[in-house]
Amino acid sequence: MIKTILGTKSNMSSVYNQFGHQVPVTTVMAEPNIVFGIRDKKIILGLGKKKISKKTENTYLKIAGFPPRFIKEVTLKNETSKEQKTSEIPQENSQQNQEVAKKINLGDKITVSIFEPGDEVKVTGTTKGKGFTGVVKRWGFAGGPKTHGQSDRHRAPGSIGMGTTPGRVFKGKKMAGHLGNSKLTVTGLEVIEVNEDKNIILIKGAIPGPKDGFLIIEKTGKVKSYTLPPPSEEKQTAAEGLLHPLRHVAEGEPRQWRVEDEASGEASEPRPESWEKEAKADEKEETKGTKELKEKEENEDAKS
Repeated sequence: MIKTILGTKSNMSSVYNQFGHQVPVTTVMAEPNIVFGIRDKKIILGLGKKKISKKTENTYLKIAGFPPRFIKEVTLKNETSKEQKTSEIPQENSQQNQEVAKKINLGDKITVSIFEPGDEVKVTGTTKGKGFTGVVKRWGFAGGPKTHGQSDRHRAPGSIGMGTTPGRVFKGKKMAGHLGNSKLTVTGLEVIEVNEDKNIILIKGAIPGPKDGFLIIEKTGKVKSYTLPPPSEEKQTAAEGLLHPLRHVAEGEPRQWRVEDEASGEASEPRPESWEKEAKADEKEETKGTKELKEKEENEDAKS
């Protein structure tokens, strides 16, 4: 099964997911890839179209009529579960790969339809070239002190090793040099949306490379998405209209009061038992206060 496609990075934007959260996404343009070669477990995919061809690209001209701009060799993978992977024999896998390769023909087109929202992918690209940079930008060094007469130590690398012993600089020492323009793979990304009409894939998060840079998108599985919990019994009964405003559910059970909005006419959620206790306490205080006021008025009338 082919789980890889070649594309180009377009731009970044943001969309809203099913939960109403704003998610940053990268737009990937993945035009139909053409199969330019078939081997035992691998196929050669091509993307784009060159204006000028070389003599060494005549084989591509025979297949598609033009040489591609971007070519990559892709391995064929089987859709098997973890339990099957442990029990399968490598010979059986190779036979299945050969059968899949037989179904694919030269000149076939592979589109974004192999992906769907919720797929987990890994994206490989070439990072932006930054040129020759110092240790502060390349490795995040803090630099030297900025006081006590230091005029040229602000971004200096400092010491690069010891003296006579070992008398050399260790391999892998972090120093100034070329930054960027290197291969980088980002794993664990999620496919948010797939548009087959426009050949567009929206992938959550950032992707390495500049605009219009070539990318390799490979499906690795499914994202463990968040699922909403089932509604409670009270909410279900409220939705069905079993709970009436200002009436308890059944005899012998604690009252679950509901208030009805004047504007909408819809009933709100049941009040907890603590609210009912507080309401009863307030009623008792009010009755006490009214009794005391009446007694005072009666005493004043008697005196007069």
